[in-house]
Amino acid sequence: MKNVLLLQQKIVPEIIELLIKRYKILKCIYYNQPVGRRALSQELDLGERVVRTEVNFLKDQGLIEIYSTGMTVTKDGEYILESLEEMIHEISGLTEVENKLKKILGVHKVIVVPGNIDEDITVLKEMGRLAANYIKTLLTNNSIIALTGGSSVSQVVENFPKLSKSNVLVVPARGGMGRNVETQASTLAAKLANKIGANYKLLHVPDNLSQEALETMLNEPGIKDVVESISRADILIFGIGRADEMSRRRGLEEDKIDELLSKGAVAEAFGYYFNKQGEIVYNTPTIGLDFNDVSSIKHIIAVAGGKNKAEAIVATKINNPNMVIVTDEAAAKEILSFYK
Repeated sequence: MKNVLLLQQKIVPEIIELLIKRYKILKCIYYNQPVGRRALSQELDLGERVVRTEVNFLKDQGLIEIYSTGMTVTKDGEYILESLEEMIHEISGLTEVENKLKKILGVHKVIVVPGNIDEDITVLKEMGRLAANYIKTLLTNNSIIALTGGSSVSQVVENFPKLSKSNVLVVPARGGMGRNVETQASTLAAKLANKIGANYKLLHVPDNLSQEALETMLNEPGIKDVVESISRADILIFGIGRADEMSRRRGLEEDKIDELLSKGAVAEAFGYYFNKQGEIVYNTPTIGLDFNDVSSIKHIIAVAGGKNKAEAIVATKINNPNMVIVTDEAAAKEILSFYK
């Protein structure tokens, strides 16, 4: 396949460009269905005339249906999207990028999605889908899944297929954060458990508690039971944030944020802040996953994309050969630029 693609790119490059354009349009419809032409045009930053022409072609091929409520992808369209994944990867040179990153970062696997999350929101949805498909293959009897909150992990949960895993337990990796209840760890844990037919436990504990309050809560039987389950997790799903953004989102005071940044903090994950060397410079006082437990977790899946997250992704690699990173093309190529 690779040789055929190289020949096509040399002789008829316009065919490859057209293929990628139609693939992006079909994918955008899939993730936003039902969607109208105007909304699709804005989402893809394409002229309405171009969108109309391509949409009519996709309909004639039986890949989409057009209703008064908007366009939807047919079963044949879904099959085409799935079948084109590997080809688009080859065309974009992402298989080689994945292999280079895997070696540089010393992790088990890197999954790179074409595109830039900052320019196309469907890239985040695609990251969530591929992460979910990978995690599905890891589930075994008595698996315990711990997950953090955030928009990236939320997309993993949203794109998880319906399963029946009554012998699996899902737990939040840590207490709540911020005002957005929909993307907090406990909310996502319950949602994932319901999607896969698993059991779940919740941890309703806010960030930034005093040490005295933390110790009091840890003595509560219900809290203690959840924390013990978290420590036995064999699958961890988490997002990666920039230290400057996450410290404010977690409600740290300005003097603490200044202190963090002066210590070189560039990344945040499950309440821990890392410098460029991957060293912990601070952790948010809360109840949940202890960093000392992370090294013993069998499967660790980090989901993060965007060029501005590249430095954070590198800083958060936790020297665990079982770690899998799901990211986008923009972040992946920015990381590679650090090692030229």
